[in-house]
Amino acid sequence: MTGGTEPDAVASEPGVETTIAGELLDQALAERRALVQLCLYALDRARSSGVVERIEEGLAGIGVTAVRPDGERFDPSRHEAGGTVPTDDATLDGVVAETEVVGFTDRGRTLRAPIVTVYTAR
Repeated sequence: MTGGTEPDAVASEPGVETTIAGELLDQALAERRALVQLCLYALDRARSSGVVERIEEGLAGIGVTAVRPDGERFDPSRHEAGGTVPTDDATLDGVVAETEVVGFTDRGRTLRAPIVTVYTAR
């Protein structure tokens, strides 16, 4: 064809649509990561329990879940110890007493380990 009415050569080349789709997917995933980090930042600074609850619900809707391991056995590969509290109950030794800072996972991948207080036997 002549006169500038030729179809766009780039769009008709094999593999171009796949490359463009891949670039858009990469961009969307990067933007999702940035938005999740922004939500975690806002969550840490929220003063209202209602706002915290709403942000956590929204994050859970996209696969980002809060981690509060209260009552679970302390696991240094998944939890960060922020402190200890003594106990006379030997069965509680090494158990998470309280979550100080909520952790988060994104479909099972740790975004932020929870910071916890751990019972220690006297």
